[in-house]
Amino acid sequence: MKLNSVYDILFLNKKLAVSQNEMDDVASCYEFLKEFANNKVIYGINTGFGPMAQWRVDDSRLKELQYNIIRSHATGAGEPLSDIQVKAAMIARTGTFLQARSGINPSVITLLQEFVNRDIFPFIPKHGSVGASGDLVQLAHIALCLIGEGNVHHKGQWRNSKAVMDEYGLEPMQIFVREGLSVTNGTSVMTGISIVNQYYAENLLKYATIAGAWINEIADSFDDYMSVEENICRRQPGQQTIAHWLRETSAGSKHLQKREHELYDPEKNRDTYFEHKVQAYYSLRCIPQIYGPVYDTLKNTAEVLENELNSACDNPIVDPVAKNIYHGGNFHGDYISLEADKVKIAMVRVAMTAERQLNYLFHDRINGILPPFLNLGVLGLNYGMQACQFTATSTTAECQTLAMPNYVHSIPNNNDNQDIVSMGTNSALLCQKVIDNAYQVVAILYIALAQATDCLELAGKLSPRTREQYEAIRAICPKFIEDTPFYNEIALTEEYLRNNPIQYLNS
Repeated sequence: MKLNSVYDILFLNKKLAVSQNEMDDVASCYEFLKEFANNKVIYGINTGFGPMAQWRVDDSRLKELQYNIIRSHATGAGEPLSDIQVKAAMIARTGTFLQARSGINPSVITLLQEFVNRDIFPFIPKHGSVGASGDLVQLAHIALCLIGEGNVHHKGQWRNSKAVMDEYGLEPMQIFVREGLSVTNGTSVMTGISIVNQYYAENLLKYATIAGAWINEIADSFDDYMSVEENICRRQPGQQTIAHWLRETSAGSKHLQKREHELYDPEKNRDTYFEHKVQAYYSLRCIPQIYGPVYDTLKNTAEVLENELNSACDNPIVDPVAKNIYHGGNFHGDYISLEADKVKIAMVRVAMTAERQLNYLFHDRINGILPPFLNLGVLGLNYGMQACQFTATSTTAECQTLAMPNYVHSIPNNNDNQDIVSMGTNSALLCQKVIDNAYQVVAILYIALAQATDCLELAGKLSPRTREQYEAIRAICPKFIEDTPFYNEIALTEEYLRNNPIQYLNS
């Protein structure tokens, strides 16, 4: 399963498809487990769970055991995850089961597939996972709906799961050998949230890079900051990709300077003081160096997420090839937790850079070419975008507070059976918060870029790519002279950035 195929299901409404060969492998694994489990002690099949594993469960109560882990662990609290996060989690859980190492009956995959394709979203509270035996609590809420006992969000309403399944002729999940444990045990919720985060983070980086090209046009910067020769000297692939994106976005601009024309020509460089900055501020000039590490971080995270999608992440592992069952800790969420923290930190950097670019545009004594706060009205009477900076600054500050890695937080629990945990779902949710904040800051930046373009009457000199963004923003937020509220325009611009992925910037 590829990340892009998951994006198609999440954002383009494509259907989750499962091949017959995959289902046959799952069936073979199930048949092996059913036979192998006889007369053996196997964790979670005929023992209790966690610290209770030292107690054997009577054969007459094995189905009850599987139902008990579902019901007893559906203990989440707080607001529910969004529909798209839940959908991604169910896709990730399906990916785990398709590895044919879980020993579940194929009917579980069929039911999950129906939930995904019919947009039936189990109620999953945000709080509950410590990310060690995976997302036990949140996955239990999925399992509870699969057995027809939980609530689901469907067509904008919260309803009983069994009632919705009845409408579509779907049978609740049956217990055969270890279905209860398999559905509740693994990293699928943190992975699902992180997949959604990844999509929005990659999209925002592209918009932030376009903003970087646009602000350098406004500043009439020298174009060598994004040159091949400058950036190839530093052997960092992300930096070179961002520089390439900047060149692609800036192609055709009529408002960038050539250093060799202005400063290297002895006929033009006779002055002892240069009004135009010889080197722009870091937030303009160092975009390849700042966003390059962000790009590399996201690229690595995409690989980790795709690996996790195609991994068996529960316990124990049922191996019909080796004819054995292996007990270990594939449910541990460290891979996802660490990557979520990396993405979170990278997105904080995007917000910080956007906030500094805003400051450049608003601060007339720094840019030297624009009115204070892009105010086209009467100075003192009107205020332009002055108060928008308050929002951008406070939101960026919150991002900085949230930048502390959650991966390093571990509180032993479960009678110290889970003595070191990943907090992976918490990490993924904090990452989501930072990404959401960063979109708000970049949305304000885009409104400011459009206003600055009008202040200098530069629209006709922009590159075709930045002109396209200028026109899109002006369709949302027209040029303003008199003071006006901005909260609707900020929200609409954020929505525009989220829902219009950039197609032309690729690695």
